[in-house]
Parts: sequence; C-alpha cells; structure tokens
Amino acid sequence: MTEQEGWVPVDPGAPAPGIPGAPVTPGAPITPGAPVAAVAKRLADGEWHRMHPASPLLKGGIALIAILGVVVANLRERLIQIFVPEWNEGGDPLDYVIDSGLTGWALLVVLGVVVVLIIGFYVSWRMHSFRITDELVEVRSGILFRTSRKARLDRIQGINIVRPFIARLFGTARLEINQAGADANVQLAYLGSSASDELRREILRLASGTQAAASPQAVPAGEGFIESRVHELLAPELDPDAAPPQSVVKLNAGRLAGSIALSETTIILLLMIIGVIVGVIVSGELLGFIGVIPVMLGLGGYIVSKFTRSLRYSIAATPDGVRVGFGLLSTSNETLPPGRIHSVQLSQPLLWRPAGWWQIRVNRASQSTAKGAAGEANTTILPVGDRGDVLRVLQLLLPDVLRDEQAAALLASGFAGRGEPGDGFENSPRRAAVLRWFSWRRNGFALTDAAFVLRKGAVWRQLVVVPAPRLQSLAVEQGPLRRALRLVTLQLHTVAGPITARLGAVDADVAVRFFGDAAALMIAAAQRDHSHRWGAGDADAQDAASGHPEPGSSEQAP
Repeated sequence: MTEQEGWVPVDPGAPAPGIPGAPVTPGAPITPGAPVAAVAKRLADGEWHRMHPASPLLKGGIALIAILGVVVANLRERLIQIFVPEWNEGGDPLDYVIDSGLTGWALLVVLGVVVVLIIGFYVSWRMHSFRITDELVEVRSGILFRTSRKARLDRIQGINIVRPFIARLFGTARLEINQAGADANVQLAYLGSSASDELRREILRLASGTQAAASPQAVPAGEGFIESRVHELLAPELDPDAAPPQSVVKLNAGRLAGSIALSETTIILLLMIIGVIVGVIVSGELLGFIGVIPVMLGLGGYIVSKFTRSLRYSIAATPDGVRVGFGLLSTSNETLPPGRIHSVQLSQPLLWRPAGWWQIRVNRASQSTAKGAAGEANTTILPVGDRGDVLRVLQLLLPDVLRDEQAAALLASGFAGRGEPGDGFENSPRRAAVLRWFSWRRNGFALTDAAFVLRKGAVWRQLVVVPAPRLQSLAVEQGPLRRALRLVTLQLHTVAGPITARLGAVDADVAVRFFGDAAALMIAAAQRDHSHRWGAGDADAQDAASGHPEPGSSEQAP
C-alpha cells in the first residue's frame, strides 16, 4: 500500500492542524508490502493523521465542479457580457473570444480558476485530520470555521464502512463511527480502502479492552494502482477468511425479488398502471394521466434501487462483532459489537406467509447516515429470509439469549400461527377478544433469565425480543374499557427506534406478577452485563474463538 493509497501522515515537526505549537510525532512510512494491521495500529497511535488526498474532491469537489460547469454552460453569454459590455449578444461567445484574440486571456482565467480550486482543496485537506487514542476518536476540520467531533470508545454502537462507486475508483472508503446520542456519529471521510477494515478492527479492539491481534494481513507488494482498483472491484463483498462459513447468512436473489414483488409498493404501482391503462381505454385520452407518470417512474426507480442495493447481502459473525454487508457498485458493511442490540423484531406480512418469509429489524442506540440493505433504514438487518435464515441471524444478534434453552424454545414456538396452552407464553384470556378479534390467542408474553419475548398479530405477525440487560423500564397502562375487562397494556421501554415493545389486552393479575418478576430480572441482568468493555478479562477466549490465540493474560479495561 503506497502513501497515495493510504493515509498521509502529518509532516514531521509540523504543528497539528488547529492546535498551534502542538507537537506531532510522525509514524513509520507506509511501504508496499507492509502489513495492513501494522498500518492500522500506527494510525491508532494517538497522534494526528490526515485523510486521503482525494478527500476534498470526494466530499463535494466533484459536485462543485459539475455545478460550475452547468452554470458556465447555461450562462456563458451573460457572464461574458458582464466583463465585456461591448460584446454583441447573439453570437457564440467562443467565436467572439477567438475572433477578438482573447484566447490567451481566456485560458489564463480558466487556469486561475483551476489553481484556486486546487489551493482550496489542498488547504481543506491540510486542515482535516484525525487521531485515535485509547479513549476516543477525534476529528478536526474546517478552514474559516473550525469544528471538532469526538466519539468515546465506550459509547461506540457500530462502525460502518461505506464505499461509494466513485470513491472505490480512487481506492478510498468512508468510515463512520456510530455512537449513542442524537447526531453523535463521527466520520473519517475519506480513508484508504485497503486498510479501513483493519482500522475498524483496531478501534473495536481498543473499545473492547482486549489485547492486540497477533497476525497482521499483508498487502501484496508490487501491485499498481490500476491492478489494486480492479482487484477491489471484482473482490467478493465478504472476505472468505473474515468469518467461519457456517456463520454466514446470504440473501437469495430470487427470494429478494419475490419479497419486493409482494410488497405494498409494488402492489400500489401495479394498481396505478392498471388504472392508467383502463382510464386511457375508456376515455381514449392519455393527456389526463400525464401527471401520474412521474409518480409511477419514481415508484419503479425505488423498487429497482431496493433490489440492486441488496445484492451481495451477507451477515456473518466475525471476531469483532456481527458484520452486515451489501451492495453491488456502491458497497456498505457495518460491524456491530456485542451488546449493542436493544430489541429485535421479527415480522411477517400477510403476503409472505405462504412462502414462510420473515423480516428482522432492530433498535439501536445510534443511527447511521448510510442506508441499510434494500434501501431501508440501517435498522433492517435481514430484509427477507426463511425460518432457517432467521434463526441463524438471531443466533448472531442475540447469542446470550439463544444459549438459554427456555428462550430458544420460546422463539421457536413464536413462529406458530396460533397460541396454544402450555406453549410457554402468558396468552391473553378469552375476554380479550373484544379488543383483539383475531389475535387474542396469539397475543402473549414470556420472560426468561435472558430476555423478554412478546408475540402478537394474527394477520401481520410479529415477535419482539428484548434482551434483559437492555430493558430500561416497564410500564403498565389501563384505561376505562380495559379496567372493565380486567385487562392492561404492557410496554417495555428501550432506546428509540422502529420497534415498539408494546402488548395490549393482557390479563391484569398476570401483568402484576410480570411487573414484579421483570423488576428483579432487570436488576440481575444489569449486574451481569459487561458489554461496554465486552473483551476485557476474556481476551484469551476471544483469541481462541477467532483462531488467533495470543499468549499471556488479557488486559483489563482502562
């Protein structure tokens, strides 16, 4: 990996950008064939480093140049008339410049604009730097107005690596550190693509409190820029050596197409097309339906984008956490450390039921700016999968819950169409049919030492799992009608997200017992939870699981 392909370290002896007089210790030079892990460790040495030289261009420079080109192309007559009032409007400006002998001056102006842009990009790059310490990731940027963003390692909820198609041509990637809090994410845009995955692993290692990995990955020596770009574009979305094959769940393209075809958006589009065709046949005029065509084109484009964005989808267990990746031209992959999932929802629309398909969404304490698979929010972990895929993904997302035999049995029975006595759930009584006409048998809850499980819905089925350590509070509500029926509504409070862990029409006496049991379970689960430093004190076990054993005892969390 060369200097141009990676990150450019701050010049030796130069002050850190935005910190006059601050000392800077340069790292060792990056040479072809150097281990990628070694490069990542040097970038996480606590010193200031700069982004990839193409960062200003990728962050908005290309769009700026395109906008300037459009403006000049459409207003060139006006622009020339401003500087040359005697020019007679109506002729071609280029002919006027050539006939007047102003070609040299015109080229000089163009050169001046290019120089100004280059200087602006260079200064922007010089003033944009980052550092990674044992406690935080900090980014400083801005020329006239300086900004500083910090991400504490103990608040990291996930790290997302996005490679837009244009950025992939430059060999760069955007690394986004998601942390708890509104608008709290920190972006490193852009970094060298070849070491971004290893840098993510290094940041997660620091956040977990474990020791450093022992086996660095080497970058092939002698590989040129073009060869490395071609290799990256043709490489599989998930490195076969990154995760055990048995843990990888991939999205079947046929199943993806079928799920999109049976979605509400596709049905609306088909109804609109049928309506337009019938309307044209009846009225004999197309002009009255022109206004509907843009809407149809928009829906069609959304459907196509939803399909292409989910191609090459994979979710796998890695030593750093659960990795979710997808994309064909522009790719994205995110690693979720252990303990960052606050609730999980399995949902099954009515049209998916014959095929046995389900969707998995999660609540997280952070929100990524990048879209998830199928163009959905990044909370959609599995756009569509059968029962086997769902169980394997749940094993990755909630390993502690699935280790509990009672919880595993509850999740298996949660797929059933109707609740039955003795299925492990506290189902709603018969009198709840006044409020839940079709779903009162299936409407129920259960709790184990590891999780709370809610099951509801007869037409649109849902199964919600809340890990016990992630539950923040519990509410019991009862209005006049429910009081008359001796029913209540339960709500489990977690972080904000697409999932609302709420269950209505629950027997009042059962809910009172549940309230007391849940309070005790929350306290016990919170005392056992160490997910903020998930690797501290267990480095040996983690190294053995990842296949990279390391001698010696593990570091304690700072």
